[in-house]
Amino acid sequence: MTAQMMTPIPELYVSHESSQKLKLEAADLVSHDLTARQVCDLELLMNGGFNPLKGFMSEADYDGVVSDMRLASGALWPMPITLDVADEFAGKLELGQDIALRDPEGVILATMTVTDRWMPDKSVEAKGVFGADDSAHPAVNYLHNTAGAVYLGGPVTGIQQPVHYDFRARRDTPNELRAYFRKLGWRKVVAFQTRNPLHRAHQELTFRAAKEVQANLLIHPVVGMTKPGDVDHFTRVRCYEAVLDQYPGSTTAMSLLNLAMRMGGPREAVWHGLIRANHGCTHFIVGRDHAGPGKNSAGEDFYGPYDAQDLFRKYQSEIGVEMVDFKHMVYVQERAQYEPMDEIEDKDDVTILNISGTELRRRLQEGLEIPEWFSFPEVVTELRRTRPARAKQGFTVFFTGYSGSGKSTIANALMVKLMEMGGRPVTLLDGDIVRKNLSSELGFSKEHRDLNIRRIGYVASEITKNGGIAICAPIAPYATTRRAVREDVEEFGAFVEVHVATSLEECERRDRKGLYKLARAGKIKEFTGISDPYDIPETPELRVETEKVDVDNCAHQVILKLEQMGLIKG
Repeated sequence: MTAQMMTPIPELYVSHESSQKLKLEAADLVSHDLTARQVCDLELLMNGGFNPLKGFMSEADYDGVVSDMRLASGALWPMPITLDVADEFAGKLELGQDIALRDPEGVILATMTVTDRWMPDKSVEAKGVFGADDSAHPAVNYLHNTAGAVYLGGPVTGIQQPVHYDFRARRDTPNELRAYFRKLGWRKVVAFQTRNPLHRAHQELTFRAAKEVQANLLIHPVVGMTKPGDVDHFTRVRCYEAVLDQYPGSTTAMSLLNLAMRMGGPREAVWHGLIRANHGCTHFIVGRDHAGPGKNSAGEDFYGPYDAQDLFRKYQSEIGVEMVDFKHMVYVQERAQYEPMDEIEDKDDVTILNISGTELRRRLQEGLEIPEWFSFPEVVTELRRTRPARAKQGFTVFFTGYSGSGKSTIANALMVKLMEMGGRPVTLLDGDIVRKNLSSELGFSKEHRDLNIRRIGYVASEITKNGGIAICAPIAPYATTRRAVREDVEEFGAFVEVHVATSLEECERRDRKGLYKLARAGKIKEFTGISDPYDIPETPELRVETEKVDVDNCAHQVILKLEQMGLIKG
């Protein structure tokens, strides 16, 4: 067993006695309420998963990491771990001041001494870390549209770890895993990183990896934050537990990693390797397009399929973990077994079967058969429970267009048509209704209009999550806000954007409420289309023209679209 695996990793926690005392003292400190991502980062800082970091990065560490993956000390580290906060909050702090870091419920998890405070150039960070300043990348989108404008750096003193009420027995700190490996006498441990359910190809791949390096296997799935649209971790862990008995118990362990992934491709692979080294692993499986976020704005992959393996190989000795490269496993029908694609010599004479992630999602959505050679029946049952066929899922229809374009009228007609069909509860979130019941205290400034749309999106996402149909009909003039609502909803079901493309001239001609007249007279400030912009949707699911077309026909176009998408049965 390597010395590295034998020795405990340094943690940032104080003793139990000190933590009780610190908790009382921290009650008087200025508090920062951590975001979900910051809670994940803090947990891995405190338990040694992010060793050698002793807190959120200083500006010097951050600059080194962004430009060449090195901390100021020279140590390899590829990912910025920063405490991003609002400008207003940062402005109230003095350098050298201690602040309390709390979870969303207000529980104090740690204190931090603020040694650094700076305004990062987020475009430089995006290009340096993720290879492109392109908001189609989830981490770049997060950087520009969610993260605070100011970064704080400084050492952290851990008081207590974040509380997890789920799968507690499956969550291990780096030192708990090291102790476990020591106890079982495991000298070599190969870690398998995953954010997807395990299917037969993964099982075959992990078996082969362990056999190839004669190591024990640690299935180490991420349960912190993954890519928007991924299967939720509750479902995934139930899937993992369903297939664990397919593995030999004496040589396989499973533990959950509360990591907030950045989907950063090559750099992320190196980061995952360093984290696994801290957890006592000696080998790590790096996949094709490891932690890849998919396509960029131009429709091309952000990273090449083997970029992550190439970068990992380059730094392997420094990471302290050997790479096992992921083979692309396919099913050979004639031999009824999985084999690595590049090792099949009689390719032309055998039937090679493979189901991509996209194809699997399609089959789940449409309620089609998923063959047993592809996945385990227990996994398929679990996935079908969480992801029923599309025609049984909740979804949101989101109308957007100028005031007076006919959104509400079409939305009402659609609601009646869907209620006539039956099968799912239908809720109409019309702009005026929402203003009265959800947002009565809001004005019409850009900030307040955004907030109103975010509230509509939140309610729609809850309706969608619970299997209902939400129909929204606000003006929603800003593309970034519509995208945020889409992301909220798509976590749980389909989002159908319908652009009611009535021209401004026609809307002004109709002017049923006399609003355009008031706007032209300067009596309504920031009125969409007159004194405030409307971002025309570039790629809505449907665009309807209302001039010279009756309402029934417009609503019928939406129904046809929903049928085509498989959301309602024809």
